[in-house]
Amino acid sequence: MSDPLLPLHQPHVRVIAMPAGTNPAGDIFGGWLMAQMDLAAGNAAARRARGRCATVAVDRMTFHRPVLVGDEVSFYAEVESVGRTSMTIHVQAWRRSRDSEETGLVTQATFTFVAIDAERRPRTVPGLDPTVMV
Repeated sequence: MSDPLLPLHQPHVRVIAMPAGTNPAGDIFGGWLMAQMDLAAGNAAARRARGRCATVAVDRMTFHRPVLVGDEVSFYAEVESVGRTSMTIHVQAWRRSRDSEETGLVTQATFTFVAIDAERRPRTVPGLDPTVMV
């Protein structure tokens, strides 16, 4: 598989993979990656919706290669579509070994979020302000 191009915008989340997130083989758990991806998607959703949002679905999660302890993992989120109360956000996770500049795509997925109000009921996503980067 050849990797797509590394996104040009800044990552929404960047972390170092630590031993606490490993499986018995020493690789980082897929669940740890999914949690970090949800944080990145949630960040993008909250910025776009200008407020609280809730994850309602995760689709097409694909693991391309493992993440190892010590890898720097960057999570890039991009809003793909916006409905009346919901947003679809694509997230890519890229790894960089701690002793190299070489990067590679490790996983990607599509998240669906719903904007919610203080009572946790769906609310309308506001119109796009072209001055706000998501």
